[in-house]
Amino acid sequence: MNTTSPLRRWAGGWWVAAHLVTDLLVGLWHWVPLLLLLLGAALVPLAGAGIPLLLLARVLLDASAALERSRLRALGVPVEDPGPWSRPGPWWRRWLLDPRPWRSAGHLAVVATAGLVGGTVVLVLAATGLAAVVAPSLARWTSAAPGGLSWPWGSGGPIGAPDAVVGLTGVALLLLVPLLARVLAVPETATGAALLGPSPQQREAALRERVDTLTSTRERAVDSVEEERRRIERDLHDGPQQRLVSLSLQLGMARRALDREGPDAARALLESASSSATAAIADMRRVARGVAPPVLTDRGLDAAVSALAATTPVPVDVEVSPDVSAHGPAGRPSATTEAIAYFCVSEALTNVAKHAGASRALVQLWQEAGTSGPRLRVRVQDDGRGGARPGDGPGAGPGAEGGSGLRGLLDRVAAVDGRLAVSSPPGGPTVLDVDLPWLGGGAR
Repeated sequence: MNTTSPLRRWAGGWWVAAHLVTDLLVGLWHWVPLLLLLLGAALVPLAGAGIPLLLLARVLLDASAALERSRLRALGVPVEDPGPWSRPGPWWRRWLLDPRPWRSAGHLAVVATAGLVGGTVVLVLAATGLAAVVAPSLARWTSAAPGGLSWPWGSGGPIGAPDAVVGLTGVALLLLVPLLARVLAVPETATGAALLGPSPQQREAALRERVDTLTSTRERAVDSVEEERRRIERDLHDGPQQRLVSLSLQLGMARRALDREGPDAARALLESASSSATAAIADMRRVARGVAPPVLTDRGLDAAVSALAATTPVPVDVEVSPDVSAHGPAGRPSATTEAIAYFCVSEALTNVAKHAGASRALVQLWQEAGTSGPRLRVRVQDDGRGGARPGDGPGAGPGAEGGSGLRGLLDRVAAVDGRLAVSSPPGGPTVLDVDLPWLGGGAR
């Protein structure tokens, strides 16, 4: 539902009027490729004499279409780039049979005809209205001056129209210009949205590719979650479970020693049990490192990442933009996005501590505008040795833990249409960049 106030829509109509006035300039330019196209097509039967003209028209049509897409976007009309055209056959055939420039020729014809008419009407009405508003005052000033001019309206002119009528007529014309401009721009915006974007075949191909991508990322996400579950089970069995079993045995031995031999004999066993309990707590923290902690749900990414950085052996600086820490106009990121971002930072810092040989790391989180809404950007950088080779055994830097760490990150990020990139030249620094949709995976 459009919630824009009528006054704001009327004021925005002046921007549409300015767009139509610029049609008077660009419309004349658009006639050049159109005339070359018509002339080239007419001369092709004459031993191919029109082919060079068609090639030149093809180049100019691409340039004119790019100009029109930018003008329509400035007008608020979302026009996608058509993207590359793929078709089997030699390059010259693909180049000539590419339907994009020939489809854009239809829109250019509209701009070169209806756009010129609309721009002329808007310019004449605006100029007439402005002249009618200022004419009475200007007429009085010129008639009062020595040798003043005689105006054909008002103040004793031959038409004899009162100054108020002339002024109100000018105001009415100026009020009408933005409303009329929106109507006159409809043919241009409609054909631009239909002809300058991707063709129906391209849209269908993009949808098929999208379905294939979603199917692949869904399978990878399921595999990643299953692999994470097995990792947690394995780590619990190999770490905290063994510690707790040992702790239970030591406490039982201490109780029997206390009954049989007294407090002195039980003290050594209790100290050993205390060490086992401390080690079990450390193991539990290590296992839970990749699991979203309660502080993430309660206080958000800023607090969760800061707590994570505080427990990392390598000193870590955390920089969080106000939009992320204080939750700006876009609100708080979705729970899925926050969990993936936290997991990426956790995995990256784990690998910094294990493999990078770094003396310091930096974590940055900020919001960035995207074509389909705001996005959450995450960057983890260290000053280590670099040389990380994702998926190629242990390496230095974030995400290089035997390749499986980065693969897990890639699967999680791809599941919500995110992007992950790693830069790790030999000698460092290693930089992990993550781009996630702000509301990916469902809003809160």
